[in-house]
Amino acid sequence: MFIFALLIGIYSYIIFALGLVGWLYKSVVIWLTLGFWFVAYHRSSFNYLRSLRIKLHSVTALREKSLLSFFVILLALQALVNLIGALGPELSFDALWYHLTLPKLYLISHSISFFDGGLLYYSAMPKLAELLYVAGLSFGTENIAKLIHYSFGLLTCLAIYKLSRKFFSSLISLIAVVIFYSNLVVGWESTAAYIDLVRAFFEVMALWGFVNWLDGKKKKWLVISALMVGLAITTKLLAVGSLVIFTLLLVAGSKWRVGKTTRYALRAICNVIIYWLIALAVPLPWFVFSYFHTGNPVYPFFTDIYKVIPEPLSVLGFFRDVWLLLTQASDPISLVYIIMLPIIILFFIRHSGLSRISKIKTLRFREILDAARMTTGIGVIGLYSMLALVVWYFTPRTGGGRFILPYLPAFSILCAALIDQVWRDVYLRRFLITVVIFASLFSIIYRFGANSKYLPVILAQETKGEFLAKHLNFAFGDFYDTDNYFAEHIKQDEKVLLYGFHNLYYVDFPFVDSSWVREGDAFQYIAVQQGDLPKEFKNWKLVYENRKTMVKLYRR
Repeated sequence: MFIFALLIGIYSYIIFALGLVGWLYKSVVIWLTLGFWFVAYHRSSFNYLRSLRIKLHSVTALREKSLLSFFVILLALQALVNLIGALGPELSFDALWYHLTLPKLYLISHSISFFDGGLLYYSAMPKLAELLYVAGLSFGTENIAKLIHYSFGLLTCLAIYKLSRKFFSSLISLIAVVIFYSNLVVGWESTAAYIDLVRAFFEVMALWGFVNWLDGKKKKWLVISALMVGLAITTKLLAVGSLVIFTLLLVAGSKWRVGKTTRYALRAICNVIIYWLIALAVPLPWFVFSYFHTGNPVYPFFTDIYKVIPEPLSVLGFFRDVWLLLTQASDPISLVYIIMLPIIILFFIRHSGLSRISKIKTLRFREILDAARMTTGIGVIGLYSMLALVVWYFTPRTGGGRFILPYLPAFSILCAALIDQVWRDVYLRRFLITVVIFASLFSIIYRFGANSKYLPVILAQETKGEFLAKHLNFAFGDFYDTDNYFAEHIKQDEKVLLYGFHNLYYVDFPFVDSSWVREGDAFQYIAVQQGDLPKEFKNWKLVYENRKTMVKLYRR
């Protein structure tokens, strides 16, 4: 799977290179994609696909086999429900704003460029996932891009399962997967062309690589983990916070010996420096691209658009915000975490060996970590989870539950670890498994209800245009040519200047937006959504108005 993850990164940068030289034509992207993945498939054989099989014979008890089969069914039902949403037209705000709009504009202009102005300011940021969507749009419509994001949800599940199998049986590992995939925020993201599931995949791969390094201390796994973090940053810049997490884990996971503290401290520092250099080298081309166009390598961060002011340090504020995340997030996460978290804390205090710390005469960092069992695989995942909450607290949280989504795989593995530890306690085991099953069934039912609106258009009982006219939020910046006026009246050699438009993905006629229009740009029409015609064009005549989409069209 690590090879496959690296291939995804290499492929995205090939698309990036095509865009920089102006060769981003659909035909070029299609042939390149087919050739690249054909060669990759035959060279690597994609052995990770064999990991999809779960061996029932590895579970000894008949009751456990039945339970494993039941969880497989739950997972399959959740995947099917999510697939319904992925096959429907895109409705999500950020996807229509820039996740899909930028790839579409790249293909129109055959190049990757920065769009100055107050609308597409995210166009300077790293765009690994959006470059994959360039290929999706080249092969078809936004549905292929949505299916790409959907597939990363399944890949994340596979990575969780493989990482969990280092510690648990097939059954417990599958429970970890079901806990993650039954999150409502994961179900919703699986139906939209966002990027958080792509980042989640690389984040859990980075954690997996780090655990492998911890087991054998082989440098290659440290390098692979850093590469995975770099790909996560290239997907979403906020993943830089994960560098802080792995820095602390590197210190915790390094060997320390009495009397040789300086020597081993230098080794730990070297590991941290190497890790940072590798991780930041991966998104470096995007940092250069951003600096060249804006003078800021991480634009729009640290600007008036996105000031990135960290939260003030507050213990009470931290616990308050974590509680609100668990209970009232706009993109809800699973109730499993809030139920199991207190039990995990109590179990950890009771069984971690922290009580032995008081008996250590000379406290040293490594001894404390050993006593707390923080240098074992599960201990590191637990520490990773705690640090993830701290990083989440100090980073911008404008996206609700989806900003913690990349760390939910680790939380899910911890919950599975708890079930594994209490397996002999029949009543507690049954209670925890019942909670997991209830959360999964609730997610399946809830998400099916939310996705059922797509069924008429998927089953060809309703056209895409009829569906979008019914479900898009035109008062909130969406647009669609509901009556085909623009398709029938705007010629390909004409251009429309847009004012007041926000989500431009479904604009299918030649246009230039007022946020990046330049002096000398020619246009024959002006379209205004939810606003008035600018005064300098007061002599233009109204030729069309659509009250549903709130659009007015003017011509000289």
